[in-house]
Amino acid sequence: MAKVYLGLGTNLGDKEQNLRCAVQNIEERIGKVISLSAFYATTPWGFDSENSFLNAVLFLETSFSPIDVLQKAKLIELQMGRTHKSVGGTYSDRLIDIDLLLYDNLLLDTDELVLPHPLMAQRLFVMEPLAEIAPSLLHPSLHQTMKVLFELLAFSQK
Repeated sequence: MAKVYLGLGTNLGDKEQNLRCAVQNIEERIGKVISLSAFYATTPWGFDSENSFLNAVLFLETSFSPIDVLQKAKLIELQMGRTHKSVGGTYSDRLIDIDLLLYDNLLLDTDELVLPHPLMAQRLFVMEPLAEIAPSLLHPSLHQTMKVLFELLAFSQK
């Protein structure tokens, strides 16, 4: 079974319900959810919006390949009402966003998927919940623990 970390975010509608619905769908379609972080209220990252976000990270075990996990996550987003993904660094409000952050210690760089997620260590809304549930997990390419990466990022943003 592969060990997978997914980042979740929402800034429209009933945010807590959106995250809970996403977690339920992930458990039903992708794999067994082992742990789920607290929900973190955050400001939008990469764009301006009057709508704050609610973010979380979950850890799951799955028998699906990384591409299968990605495709299943996209389908969950679509079925929950996400109309389009962010493209080329242009972000917008969304009902749900599911990002594949880590898949075991896999390093992957294809047109469809880059692992680990290339922006995760720059995003407090990812690193804080990730450090909460997996503080000693080592980032496969940065070779630092999630706790250290979170602390460095939090310090740099003060």
